[in-house]
Amino acid sequence: MVGLLLCACFAADAPRPNVLLILADDLGFSDLGCYGGEIETPNLDRLASDGLRYTQFTNTARCWPTRAALLTGYYAQSVRRDKAPGIRGGGGNRNPRPAWAPLLPELLKPAGYRSYVAGKWHLDGKPFDAGQGFSGGMSIGGQNNFFRIKASAGRLPESAGDGTNVYGTQVIAQAAIEALEGHFEEHADAPFFQYLAFTAPHFPLHAEAEDIAKYEGRYDAGWDAVRRRRFERQRELGLLDTSLSETESDVGPPYDFPDAFDILGPGELNRPLPWDEVTPEQKRFQAGKMEVHAAMVDRMDREIGRVLDTIRDAGELDDTLVLFLSDNGASAEIMVRGDGHDPAAPMGSAETYLCLGPGWSTCSNTPFRRHKTWVHEGGISTPLVACWPAGIDARGETRTTPGHVVDVVPTVLELAGVEPPESFADAERPTPPGRSLVPSFASDRRIEREPLWWLHEGNRAVRVGDWKLVAAEGDRWELYDLAADRTEQTDLAAKMPGKVEELAAVWEAGLKDRIDRANRDRN
Repeated sequence: MVGLLLCACFAADAPRPNVLLILADDLGFSDLGCYGGEIETPNLDRLASDGLRYTQFTNTARCWPTRAALLTGYYAQSVRRDKAPGIRGGGGNRNPRPAWAPLLPELLKPAGYRSYVAGKWHLDGKPFDAGQGFSGGMSIGGQNNFFRIKASAGRLPESAGDGTNVYGTQVIAQAAIEALEGHFEEHADAPFFQYLAFTAPHFPLHAEAEDIAKYEGRYDAGWDAVRRRRFERQRELGLLDTSLSETESDVGPPYDFPDAFDILGPGELNRPLPWDEVTPEQKRFQAGKMEVHAAMVDRMDREIGRVLDTIRDAGELDDTLVLFLSDNGASAEIMVRGDGHDPAAPMGSAETYLCLGPGWSTCSNTPFRRHKTWVHEGGISTPLVACWPAGIDARGETRTTPGHVVDVVPTVLELAGVEPPESFADAERPTPPGRSLVPSFASDRRIEREPLWWLHEGNRAVRVGDWKLVAAEGDRWELYDLAADRTEQTDLAAKMPGKVEELAAVWEAGLKDRIDRANRDRN
C-alpha cells in the first residue's frame, strides 16, 4: 500500500517518465568516481549528485542471466536463461523464455511507450522479433574486437560505415542517439524506453590511444595502493560503513586457459599477488592493462554524456528516469580468443587481446571479495545510479535499500502506471519476485520482500534481511551478517549452525520454485 500511495504522489507531481536504462559490462563496484574510483566519470557523477546512489543493489554475477532478470523481472533460471538441475540455460540465443515471460518493452506498449535498444543483446531471439517490444535501434552479438563491429539486428549508424576502424562504445551510443532523435521527430507525444547496453569495459581491453594516454602512469603504484585509496574515498563519501576485505591472493580466474599465458608472455599474472612481490616487467604490463580499462570506462561516460545531451536538447531530460548499473562485478578472467593477441602491438589496440585479471579485478570490486561468476559480494554488487529530476526530490543522497535486478521491471511499470498482467500469450504468469524501488526514491528505507537468491555455475547464495548464506561451487556454506560485515570477512557458520540450516532450506525452496516455473509450460 505504501508503494501505491507513493506512486500516486509521484504521478501528481510529474508525468509518466521516459526511461533510459544503461547497463555496463563487467564494471566493478568502485570504478565510477561517484563510487570511490579515480577514473574520470563526470556525467555519471553528475547524475548521482542530481539523484541517488544505491549501495546494496545486486545483479546475477554474469552477463546473460542479468540481462534476462533485468528485462523480464524474473530470476534467470525461472525463464530458462541460466542453468539449474533440470533446467538448461546459457548465453546467446539458446533456450527461449517461456511464453509468459515477455520483456519489459512489451509490457510498456499498452501504456503508449515506444522502446529502443542499442548495444549488447545476449538474450534469446532478437530485439525486433514479434513480441519483444522494441521498435528501433541496433544490437550487436558477441564482440571480440571493439574496433570491428557487426550489427546482429537493426543496422549500424551511418557514421560507423562497415564497422571497421570505429570504436564500439561510440557506435553503440550513436545508435541510441539516432533512435532517440527519430523518436523526438516522429513520436514526440509518446514516452520512450531506451535500453542502452554497453560492452565496455568487458574484455578484450580495447581503447583509443588518446584515451589511454590520459591515464598513463596513473596505476604505477599498483593495485594494493589504488584499492586502499578507493576504499578511503568510499568512506569519505559515506557510501559504506564496513571493513576492506582481505585480498585473496590464492584466488585466480574462474576458468583455466593455460595456453593464454604462452601468448601473453611473462607480464601476465593469474593471482592478485602483493604488488611488492610483482616483478618490474609484470608491474609495467599490469599497470598498462588498468590504463586501458580506465580509458574504456572514461569513454563510456563521455558517450553517456552525448546521449544525455540528445535528451536534454529535446527538452526531455527532467522527465526522464535514468538508471545506470553493471551486469556483474569486474572479471578475473584471463584468455585469448577472437582475433588473437599480438604482443608487439600497442596495448589496447585492435591487434591485442587482454583481460583485466584478478589483481585489478580485486581493486575494481573494492571493498568486496571475489569477482564475476562468484556470488560473494564482489561478483554481485553493482553501482545503481537513479536520477529523475521531475520525480525524485532527493539530490546526492545514498540508499542502503537492498535490491536486485529483478526490481527494475516492477519499478518502471509502477511509474508508467502499468499493472503487471496476470497472464500473457494465453499463459498464466507466476508472481514476479521483484519489488518496486519507488518507495526508496523518497527516503532511505527497507522494502518488504521475499529473500534474494542466487545461483550461477554452482556458486549459490541467499539473503534474508541482513543474513547472507553463500558458497562457491563445491564449498561448504558460509554465513555472514551483512549489517556488520558487508565484506564477508567473519564466517559465522560454525557458531550458528541453526541459522545455516534455516537459510539453506530457504535457498533450496527458492531453487525448487525456479525449477517449477521454468518447467510449468512444458507439461
